[in-house]
Amino acid sequence: MGTIVLFGGRSEIGVATAARLAHGNRVVLAARRPDDLTAESAILMAAGATAVDQIAFDADDVASHPALIESLFAEHDSIDVAIIAFGILGDAARAETDVAHALQIAHTDYYAQISVMTPLATALRRQGSGTIIAFSSVAGVRVRRANYVYGSTKAGLDGFASGLADALHGTGVRLLLARPGFVVGEMTRELMDSGVAPAPFSSTADEVADAVAKAYRRGKGEVWIPGVLRPLFFVMRLLPRAVWRRLPR
Repeated sequence: MGTIVLFGGRSEIGVATAARLAHGNRVVLAARRPDDLTAESAILMAAGATAVDQIAFDADDVASHPALIESLFAEHDSIDVAIIAFGILGDAARAETDVAHALQIAHTDYYAQISVMTPLATALRRQGSGTIIAFSSVAGVRVRRANYVYGSTKAGLDGFASGLADALHGTGVRLLLARPGFVVGEMTRELMDSGVAPAPFSSTADEVADAVAKAYRRGKGEVWIPGVLRPLFFVMRLLPRAVWRRLPR
């Protein structure tokens, strides 16, 4: 029996991914309000988890992260998989003029991610095994005018995670970097309710989770969801800036 830790215990994609890996394993859900994770715990138990624990985790309280991670490794024989699935989409229009909102997006989606992954990688190196699953986005491959604050955080996260994956090579620890396109789900529901149509090649949380679990089992270092986005963005990187800035979300 191994242990899977989900940082962002209410994340729709995170829970779906953990469910694909849960069978025969203990799962730890780390989230604000850990007493309010009944539905998520039920999903994981139904997926075959041997037990589901809940612990308090505040992504923005970066000072608490090192001690929290040390306690996780002290309480469990080994951490086999750590899924980093917290984040906010934010309001793209508001972030262009409201500096506090822009900084909140940057703090949660980039700064706090580094704050979790750095001590986590250190502990996994010491353990000599384990996998970190990090969620970037195609929004960070080439940042678009429509959501450039959010996209810039994903660009930074993608670069950090890619570099960390190289730093972990040969240690027995692996980082799997997921780059989904637009995901139709809870995080984007308000956006769609406002009239924004899903981008082409959109996925659901279940489709993302299926692709990530498949890549994990195959020992991959990265996965694009859907796969067609990889060659598509190779071409899109070459578009002239005057064309690129007019593209919709």
